[in-house]
Amino acid sequence: MSDLVLDSEPLNRIAEGRKVTKEHAFEIFNLAKDNPSELYNVAAWMRNKHKKKTVTFSKKAFFNLVNLCRDTCGYCTYKAEPASSKLSMMSKNEVRELARLARKYKCTEALFVTGERPEQKYAEARKWLKDNGFSSTPEYLVHASEIALSEGLFPHTNAGNLSKSELAELKKTNVSMGLMLESASQRLMQDNMPHHLAPSKNPKERINALRNAGELKIPMTTGILLGIGETPEESIESIFAISALHEQYSNIQEIILQNFQPKHDTIMRKMPSAEENYFKIMVAMTRVIMPEMNIQIPPNLSPRSYQRFLEVGINDWGGISPLTSDYVNPEFAWPEISFVDENCRMAGFELKARLPVYPEFISMTDSGLHEKIAQVTDTEGLVKTSYWK
Repeated sequence: MSDLVLDSEPLNRIAEGRKVTKEHAFEIFNLAKDNPSELYNVAAWMRNKHKKKTVTFSKKAFFNLVNLCRDTCGYCTYKAEPASSKLSMMSKNEVRELARLARKYKCTEALFVTGERPEQKYAEARKWLKDNGFSSTPEYLVHASEIALSEGLFPHTNAGNLSKSELAELKKTNVSMGLMLESASQRLMQDNMPHHLAPSKNPKERINALRNAGELKIPMTTGILLGIGETPEESIESIFAISALHEQYSNIQEIILQNFQPKHDTIMRKMPSAEENYFKIMVAMTRVIMPEMNIQIPPNLSPRSYQRFLEVGINDWGGISPLTSDYVNPEFAWPEISFVDENCRMAGFELKARLPVYPEFISMTDSGLHEKIAQVTDTEGLVKTSYWK
């Protein structure tokens, strides 16, 4: 593409292989607001250059371990209260039963999700932990991960801001972990903003936790939430914050770009969904800022836009479950994997299954996991077809 002359000078520089600066990114966005075609073309070219025509996903089961949470986010419907019908507090037997069922469905990922340290706020959480033989949620997560691993699944934990020692313990069983930055904007912590009652969403705390994971060389998934009241400039700042972490530690394996969808039982229920053009531009911006990064959007949140997002730079659909709901977005069912496969083929791409850890990050996983990983992966580091189909 270096011989193609674009109207946008910053995009010309990117096409020539030069690194994009924050100032150039703001300029690119401002031009793309009116005419995003050049940005989309460059993003698609960069994705094809670095990721070829392969699109990946992870076949998962969602382990909703405990959805009590000390935080209250303005947009979150995942959190439950003790008397709620949606309360989930899984026992060890329930973890094992779901793990066994997940393998019958040929899942490879055990996605463990919890609220943020619920035992700090709820007596019910403390009793649940005690009944299962643990004193903290992270301690229980270590045991639950061991169960999943013993049943043939590969754990990926998303449990909020874990300490460095907790991350180190979980690395022994988790091939990767996740922590959404959501936004690098401190402004969203102010009164009447979405993170006002969610101290764990403080960007400084999130970045510190991601930095700890970097020091431990844990393959990490992170990302941003779009449409929650941030400005475009703040979104771009957030992408650069993630980029800076990856430049320092080289352990960010994936960036999720998630579009806000209002939930009927939340403070932000009357806010509109993230506008699709803005969402697509930010996907493309992420690709030009981080050309070699694995970039995904949740396929259940943009069910009519598969080809449009493949055309602006994504190369992954994240975790898709044939068995469990998306408890974070329960009103949006997971698509059938065959449907995603068909849409990818129609757009000129090949869908392949991966583990929760991307092939290029397998070397970062705990050495004790390497033999199990090797048993189910092919020469590309992707999941053997016989193991997931």
